[in-house]
Amino acid sequence: MTLSIPFDNSYATLPDRFYTRQGAAPVREPRLFAFNDALARTLGLEGFDDPAELAEIFAGNTLPEGAAPLAQLYAGHQFGGFSPQLGDGRALLLGEVATGTGRFDIQLKGSGPTPYSRMGDGRAWVGPVIREYLMSEAMAAIGVPTTRALAAVTTGEPVLREDGPLPGAILTRVAASHIRVGTFQVFAARADRDALQQLTDYTIARHFPRAGGPMGLLHALMEVQADLVAHWMSIGFIHGVMNTDNMAISGETIDYGPCAFMDAYHPNTVFSSIDRQGRYAYSNQPPIAHWNIAQFASALVPIMGDEDKAVDDLTEAIKAFPPLYEAAWLRHFGAKFGLAEATPDDRPLIEEFLTHMAQEGLDFTNTFAALPDVPAGLQDWARRWQARGPDMDLVARSNPRVIPRLHRIEAVIQSAVADDFAPFDEMLSVVTDPFAPADPLYTAPPAPEERVSRTFCGT
Repeated sequence: MTLSIPFDNSYATLPDRFYTRQGAAPVREPRLFAFNDALARTLGLEGFDDPAELAEIFAGNTLPEGAAPLAQLYAGHQFGGFSPQLGDGRALLLGEVATGTGRFDIQLKGSGPTPYSRMGDGRAWVGPVIREYLMSEAMAAIGVPTTRALAAVTTGEPVLREDGPLPGAILTRVAASHIRVGTFQVFAARADRDALQQLTDYTIARHFPRAGGPMGLLHALMEVQADLVAHWMSIGFIHGVMNTDNMAISGETIDYGPCAFMDAYHPNTVFSSIDRQGRYAYSNQPPIAHWNIAQFASALVPIMGDEDKAVDDLTEAIKAFPPLYEAAWLRHFGAKFGLAEATPDDRPLIEEFLTHMAQEGLDFTNTFAALPDVPAGLQDWARRWQARGPDMDLVARSNPRVIPRLHRIEAVIQSAVADDFAPFDEMLSVVTDPFAPADPLYTAPPAPEERVSRTFCGT
């Protein structure tokens, strides 16, 4: 049976200046090494039982019926500096599907060059594809809003990187949409008020139908981003490159580049090889989210009437983000300690625990997963915590036992480079069941010689 994808494409109905229509660059010998059957069923896909056919489609060699491939345009602040034109440099939106739970993009990532590639080859190698597949599916299993991985193929062609030729691969990514803060910024920078208004109307209709205009959209964005970043913080996740072009309006985690889960906890932890100043360190993620939202607010000014009044109103509006984040932080960290109704009075208790973890260099995930046991030296703290009447079932539901640790991902990638994908399959099965007991291979922190101190973008 031929693969059937019930495409219902809406972004492609926007004006041509929002994107460039083009197909993927064919690859020599595509081979499917991962396919997410459960996600495919959720999206309404049918007839996905032929791996060879799936490989051709998700490598971009065969265009499925109803697809309308395009590369999206956007801009963005990258490490604080504004780039007026970015866009999908190695990705193509195949199209969208509408389901009972919402509308979703299906995108090929690593499918070849586009007009936005900026001298890049538009390709991906197998390492970043595996990393994003494992990371995004683990995040989904934990309950964090995220893009998803539908399929992954090798291309049979080498990709040239600093380390030499590496096996090429393509990821098929699913998202509520790929609209970013940078999508708004590109039209604001071009003084294209009509496009900015169309984008605002489209985004509200697609994601926040109750928003009621640009100001309502801003408030909706603040709410979903406050909750998302607080959730990241509660599981020790570091995005690594929180540029405005990597902030999805939908409130999903997007663009898993130099990302990482911490092993030993410290609030100043940085992994990204390109983040030399620590701009996107773990502890900086909340203020950076606030800064990004301010850039989004600035992009809305042209469609809000009187400019001076708009600036004043938007400046006042974004002051709502810190209290929104504080409430979300208490909600997520409170749940980790079994406090379903955590209050500001609980913050000192939570912070004392985190401070002890940082001072002792304790493993973030394992320390929380071991509750109700508490680290040595916190006996008085434990008495005060127990006095709060923690719900231990909530503790168990809120603290994953296993995360995709960097050293395990690197081992999986090295096996895949040698054309052995069995370790990938095994690790995927473990990290997508994160609250279950797991083999110590996946729960143990890295030995000194296994530690990964730097992570890299996929380009």
